[in-house]
Amino acid sequence: MEPLHSPLHDRHLALGAKLAEFGGWSMPLEYAGGGVLAEHKAVREAVGLFDVSHLGKALVRGTGALEFLNACLTNDLQRIGPGRAQYTLCCDDDGGTVDDLIAYVRSDFEVFLIPNAANTAAVVAKLQAAAPDGLEVTNLHRQYAVLAVQGPLSDEVLQELGLPTDHDYMSFVDATIGGQEVTVCRTGYTGERGYELVVTSEGAEAVWDAVMAAGEAHGIRACGLGARDTLRTEMGYPLHGHELSATISPVMARAGWAVGWDKPSFWGKDALARQRAEKTVRTLRGLKAEGRGIPRPGMAVRTGDGAEVGEVTSGTFSPTLRTGIALALLDPGTPDGATLTVDVRGRQEPFTVVKPPFVDPSTKEA
Repeated sequence: MEPLHSPLHDRHLALGAKLAEFGGWSMPLEYAGGGVLAEHKAVREAVGLFDVSHLGKALVRGTGALEFLNACLTNDLQRIGPGRAQYTLCCDDDGGTVDDLIAYVRSDFEVFLIPNAANTAAVVAKLQAAAPDGLEVTNLHRQYAVLAVQGPLSDEVLQELGLPTDHDYMSFVDATIGGQEVTVCRTGYTGERGYELVVTSEGAEAVWDAVMAAGEAHGIRACGLGARDTLRTEMGYPLHGHELSATISPVMARAGWAVGWDKPSFWGKDALARQRAEKTVRTLRGLKAEGRGIPRPGMAVRTGDGAEVGEVTSGTFSPTLRTGIALALLDPGTPDGATLTVDVRGRQEPFTVVKPPFVDPSTKEA
């Protein structure tokens, strides 16, 4: 089956993007004139613009929408109010992760969801199957685009467009750009201060062009999913299919902070509570290279005597640290600071166990 195209596909072709299939979508991996390293650097030092329209969009609407979702998803939506967003997870009864997603609370009556591209249909179907009469769960995947403006100069870019920048982390405000309605949310996946702009698919090109024009004086770069991956790995952020999956629970991914343990119920609660209490499952840790080894997903992690104690879930060369880094599921009891080896193409390369993030975040700075 042919991959889906973003509403911004023509813009990517015009910028010489190298395209790759991701979650069923043809999306830019990197752009001509710089590539991943230049795009990564732009986000850490200036500002970058990402098209993340492959991300899913869904709307839960009707009386009791918030209460319904709170009984399904892991995090506690009662902790936030209208105008706030929350990271949460959708789990199966065995604790496996169907998806991780962002919930935008508009009211008790209406919640907008942004799941991952490949999992949108599964999340929507699971919610639709459980929804009571009178509650609508609608898949809006193709109706909206999402643009991420990320980096220390993202405020300056949005201010030139007359967009709000003074709202708190994980909150959103509705605004307009050139007549296009846009939801401006202080979220992102890079570890830098930034915003995600949700706009109709029809309005996506106009908003992209406006942001690129406003950012020109600030060194803005169009950034692809290659830089997005190196940036999120430096932050230790999980990616579904790597650090979260049907066999990797939020407890294993050390995402227990996004679980409302005191809630009376949510999907997978009993299984997750058992994992949390028993402490026998592998958990997500960071690995930093002591030498020149570049880890990749699926590589075995071993002790000095060759015993396998884990597996790399994500690995890359860190453009910021100029060394190899990895996220890995390791046996319980593996201490921070321990030296382990990663089987890099038959060579046992040394790595130190560390606690992510690998770089200092600025996401939540006022």
